[in-house]
Amino acid sequence: MGEKVFVIGVGMTKFEKPGARDWDYPDMAREAGTRALEDAGIDYTEIEQAAVGYCYGDSTCGQRGIYELGLTGIPVVNVNNNCSTGSTALYLAAQFIRGGLADCTMALGFEKMEKGSLGIKYDDRTTPMDRHFEDMVGRRGFAPAPPAPQMFGNAAREYMERYGVSAESFARIGEKNHRHSVNNPYSQFRDEYSLQDILDAPMVYEPLTKLQCCPTSDGGAAAVLAGERFVREHSLEGRAVEIIGQAMTTDFESTFEGSDMNIAGFDMSRSAARQVYEQTGRGPEDLDVVELHDCFSANEMITYEALGLCQEGGAAELIDSGAVTYGGEVVVNPSGGLISKGHPLGATGLAQCSELTWQLRGAAEERQVDGATTALQHNIGLGGAAVVTMYEMSQLS
Repeated sequence: MGEKVFVIGVGMTKFEKPGARDWDYPDMAREAGTRALEDAGIDYTEIEQAAVGYCYGDSTCGQRGIYELGLTGIPVVNVNNNCSTGSTALYLAAQFIRGGLADCTMALGFEKMEKGSLGIKYDDRTTPMDRHFEDMVGRRGFAPAPPAPQMFGNAAREYMERYGVSAESFARIGEKNHRHSVNNPYSQFRDEYSLQDILDAPMVYEPLTKLQCCPTSDGGAAAVLAGERFVREHSLEGRAVEIIGQAMTTDFESTFEGSDMNIAGFDMSRSAARQVYEQTGRGPEDLDVVELHDCFSANEMITYEALGLCQEGGAAELIDSGAVTYGGEVVVNPSGGLISKGHPLGATGLAQCSELTWQLRGAAEERQVDGATTALQHNIGLGGAAVVTMYEMSQLS
């Protein structure tokens, strides 16, 4: 793995409904980045390289965003990996340190989104997900519903067909995550709903009702990373959170071999998680808190299995038994997850990093998971990339 990597500062904006706040992506970058620097207790001039993520914008929005923090001539890499953009920026910023290229880096992500469901932005060239759509439509056809809910909804249908899971189990995920978000001041939605409310919400694509689908969002998030020498020189041992394992995967041949779950990234997630468990010598049984990519309740359901939180076919029992909320085996998405916290694509992975850093420091206030010592992050983007990261508090003294 090379040099050790530590998160020394995190920050994020509140996630907002598109157009609800009078701001632009440089404002998001300034707010999130400044908070991360203040959390680390350092000046921007100490950042040596930066990776900046966003999906919607022109070619150097990364520079324009981070210039709000300073103009120091450092390398700035623009990152776009669909919904896993933020965690890909985190992965790159960590690689700079692991490889000995820098002592202190920043990962920054933001998104200014349009209202409504995501669609194809450029219709004069091949869509990067053409193979995914062709594979899905060849099996399930195409319905008059937004494409993303269809892809994840079909993954849910496959899981239901395999294991006899009911629509109610998927709705429990939506109920849990909305309930968790009540205690998150950064969340786009902070309303609690009953299970029946979730089930009775407008159907988007069966079995996914509206309250089981993430919204489009505006917002930003950032993390400052450092190597061991930098942590010691700045006396940050007591606040640093170590990235003890990290892996990134892209699509495998199995993605296009007839499975709706694999089209939705199941094999990418499973492979990345297994790599992290091998790197760290820890397993799913060691986890106290998880932030995973619940763009739809369907993805949280299948990701329980992909991350090894349950045996094959055991995901419904996990959510139905209360094992993935407070008082259970592991708390999943204490932030409210994408379903309720929101999903500004470029910022999501770094918001997950922020939440887990606060959890491990014991600084998550009303969301705090008691005794959290080991945390796992899962962020996925179709088309495709999955990033899994494991964290623990620094053992430096």
